Amino acid sequence: MKEYILNNVDETRAWARDFAKTLSAPCVVALHGDLGMGKSEIARTIIQTLRGVDTVVPSPTFTIVQSYDGISHFDLYRLEDASELTEVGLVHAINNDITLIEWPEIADNILPESTIHVFISQYNDGRKIVVK
Repeated sequence: MKEYILNNVDETRAWARDFAKTLSAPCVVALHGDLGMGKSEIARTIIQTLRGVDTVVPSPTFTIVQSYDGISHFDLYRLEDASELTEVGLVHAINNDITLIEWPEIADNILPESTIHVFISQYNDGRKIVVK
């Protein structure tokens, strides 16, 4: 377990850039945290680090998944049943891509043991990140 205290969004982006450089497919990163904690910002920074800063990274809140040449970014907030995970391509992504998952709790039963769990919480005016 590693813990990081980040004082602002610039430090959060710097952490995400460094973290991105440690990832290679296939791997799963489960991003845990309440609304507004920075899950999407971390995912966006990881994707732009690995696919170019000009890569447009919209939130997958309504589309559920966005793909970027070997990186899959999921937002599972709107899913109501775990049976939908196969339909949205999560199983395929887990086996092949760098898979970033916001709101991963619904997928707990299919996430591999090697999943990297990133817990983001409020800490003073910044964020605390715990990586397990």
